[in-house]
This record gives sequence, structure tokens and C-alpha cells, in this order.
Amino acid sequence: MAIRQLRYENDPILRKKSREVEIIDDRIKVLVQDMLDTMYKEEGVGLAAPQVGILKKVVVIDVGDGPITLINPEILQKEGENIDLEGCLSIPGKSGKVCRPEKVKVEYLDLEGNKNTIIGTDILSRALCHEIDHLNGILYIDKVISTEEE
Repeated sequence: MAIRQLRYENDPILRKKSREVEIIDDRIKVLVQDMLDTMYKEEGVGLAAPQVGILKKVVVIDVGDGPITLINPEILQKEGENIDLEGCLSIPGKSGKVCRPEKVKVEYLDLEGNKNTIIGTDILSRALCHEIDHLNGILYIDKVISTEEE
């Protein structure tokens, strides 16, 4: 497909709330494939549509178990706490310690429009929270406890 241009820290689109996807059509499917291609090229583990300039509630994640596509994701439950380093493709060269839930339960639609639930722990929980934050105009730097320069 295509590699999309990433949006970076000072781009105002990263601070806007994304809109729900009403219809999962070919445009959404092309967006998802482009997002996956872009995420893999940039060696990320997750990417949200606002990071490529699209204000739609679309997220792709791959923490090593294969790609997951989440449309209109919503966190239903959070458990525990875990502080760990986080970075972001939209904020290159920086990382910081962020407190995230140890475990989350997220409801979402897949590419066929089916409602699903995923339970994430450890890095998957962190990635889910990080990417869903993007859909609400929140960056990890808003939640950072301490920072590190790479």
C-alpha cells in the first residue's frame, strides 16, 4: 500500500479528538493497511490514525504477536498499575516513564464490523492505552513522570 507521513509533537491535529467510524468501507481498510505499513517501516508497536493526519478512531498495534486493528476502541476496565518507559513515533528521540494500567479490557470493532473484546496485559495494555489516548488528543508526554533523552 502506502507509507503515510507522520505528524509530530507540535502538529495541532494530535491534540484534537477523533471521530467515530460510522462505516467500515474500502477507505478505512486502505487507511488500516497504510497505517500498518507505516508502523512497521518506523519500527513502532502501535499507531493511531491522528498520527497520520486522520481524525478517525482507528488504531493498529503489533507487540510481536501479529497485527491487531481496533476501530472505535473503548476501554471498559482497568486493573493495577505499571510504571515503565514509553516513546512515541510522533515524538522521536524522547522517552519517559508513564504509569499505565497493568491490565485493560477494550471493546472495539474489527475490519468486518464485528464487536470484539480484547484483554491486554503488560506491553499490550500499555500500547492499547497509549493509542487510545491519541484518539482523545492526549500524548504520553502529558502523563510522564520522568523523561529520558535517547
